[in-house]
Amino acid sequence: MSAHNDAVLVVVDVQNGFIRAESAPVVPIIVNLVERWQAVGGDVVFTRYVNYPGSPFERLVRWSECMTSPQIDVVEELLPYAEKAAAVIDKKGYGLFADAAGAALVAERGWRDIYVCGIATESCVLATALGAFEIDLTPWVIEDASASHAGQHVHDAGILVTKRFIGEGQIIKVADIPRLLLAPDREICDA
Repeated sequence: MSAHNDAVLVVVDVQNGFIRAESAPVVPIIVNLVERWQAVGGDVVFTRYVNYPGSPFERLVRWSECMTSPQIDVVEELLPYAEKAAAVIDKKGYGLFADAAGAALVAERGWRDIYVCGIATESCVLATALGAFEIDLTPWVIEDASASHAGQHVHDAGILVTKRFIGEGQIIKVADIPRLLLAPDREICDA
């Protein structure tokens, strides 16, 4: 099995309900990353958080957003890539591994390196990385392709906590992703 077949890019909750002024700037970075990942035949999984009446988020956090379209929909810029994805997984918890479908898909496909980006760094991105770590996979959080809709300080706090959970070396930037996993950036091709 090639290194690429062992890797998956997980795009966490880049959906309308989580786009604010603080998180919107990460969308074009994620679009570029997904485009380059898929251009070399890499697998991508998108997650969407779908809240529900009586959920822990509603009962405990007092938050009842993201129950229906358009809030639960993947942002328009990513829709063409979501259509070509290995899967779009709706989840009721924070991370990809919160529901059995995420863990089952990862096991079925044999992915070992889980590259994670998306929204929000301090919650769903962190939970996805931690979930991978806890089932003996290798998570990689792509810091510059993740954001928090609560602002930069919360993103930074999420990165700090994630380092404590999965290891400082597991926090990377897009530029650190092995070249065999990505097509060259458009700007590089045009130079």
